[in-house]
Amino acid sequence: MKKMLLGTLSAIVMGMASMAHAETTINLQRFFGACDAKYGNSTDVSKAVGECGIITTLINKFEKQNPDIHVKVTVVEWPGYDQLNAQLVSNAAPDLVTMHYSAIPDYLSHHLLMPLDKILAKEGITKDDFTGPAIRGVTENGHMYGLPFDTWTMLFHVNLNLMKKAGLMNADGTPILPTSEKTFFEQAEQFKKATGKPYLVQILANETASYARMFYTLLMKQNSDFFKDPSKIDITTAKARAALSFMKRINDEGLTTVGMDYPAAVSGFTNGAGGIAVNGTWLIGTYNAQSHESGNALSGGGYAVYPFPQIFPGRDASYVDGHSWVVPRGDRSEAKRDAIGRLLKFLYQHDYQWSRTGHLPAVKAVYKTEKFKMLPFRNNLAEIPKIAHTLPKGVLRQFSIQDIIGEEVSAAVSGDKSINDALESAQERINDMLDNL
Repeated sequence: MKKMLLGTLSAIVMGMASMAHAETTINLQRFFGACDAKYGNSTDVSKAVGECGIITTLINKFEKQNPDIHVKVTVVEWPGYDQLNAQLVSNAAPDLVTMHYSAIPDYLSHHLLMPLDKILAKEGITKDDFTGPAIRGVTENGHMYGLPFDTWTMLFHVNLNLMKKAGLMNADGTPILPTSEKTFFEQAEQFKKATGKPYLVQILANETASYARMFYTLLMKQNSDFFKDPSKIDITTAKARAALSFMKRINDEGLTTVGMDYPAAVSGFTNGAGGIAVNGTWLIGTYNAQSHESGNALSGGGYAVYPFPQIFPGRDASYVDGHSWVVPRGDRSEAKRDAIGRLLKFLYQHDYQWSRTGHLPAVKAVYKTEKFKMLPFRNNLAEIPKIAHTLPKGVLRQFSIQDIIGEEVSAAVSGDKSINDALESAQERINDMLDNL
């Protein structure tokens, strides 16, 4: 009886210890959409497609391999910073959050993020593991405040089937893309005449980000130092007028879709609404998969993707940003910090799987692997890390600046404002905001 009691007591104690260990919960908050209906129980990352599918499956796989850790996921509407701000004010911030590199300076200016140097060092992760654009995105005063996850940019997603119909294909099966402003409009007119469809598929409704990203890229391609002083923008210049004039002419000449919000533009390209979708790296995996399915405008392998072409004389450049994982300030137990470290290491180790979305890897070693080199179109995009440019590190309120530029550029493109008025208004609004921080 004594042995039975001791054995029962031992089992209870071990069970309680196991339960206590299993109660380590990481509250993870992210965007990238919700897709539990399809991927809620998936753990085979190789079969997942798209941002939502891959990140959902990655978290499922981590929990399966780490049964002592529960990851409680909250999905927020992109970009999620309003919700995060409210949580920080009420001292209810999550443990791990997706954050753009461009947003990190704002949170650091208020000391709201935890440095991750010790957590990452414990997992054997160093700054040297990451690409230049990635590590610059999360580093301030020598400290890492996030785990870099990727680098992204806007690209030319091309419908090869429609380009062939327009006579805009080379003999080697690659599309003929513009190399100047002149060739852009010549080819766009040729495409429109041959297909009856606009050359570009753009997100122009209920949108500010796509306007701003294209505007930044066109300025950077002209080697415009429009944020020479990080506390002040200068876009009342000839180069800024050239960029906005180019964007407006596309609209004026009927060379783009109009009235499409983000979902409409994404599906519109799949359905053959136009020849080239100006959209991000994150759609490569989805569009490539669709090109090998039947019943859509990309079927039969009719898809390819390329960097935004060099429209203006200057330098080969592309505006980039990226996603990272950050830890908001707060009191956490050693067990929770260890759990966060293990999850960060898991995400670091699976950066290749995330790169299948189309995002460029943050981890340098991924680029050297054969499996990454074999992913579709990566050779076309190999130059992007070399030509990647962000806004200067000291520029605060980059999401607010993006909104202002998007609003004013949209007004000029639609004809509601003159180009000069839109640029002057954007500059005044941005500088007033920065002056009053």
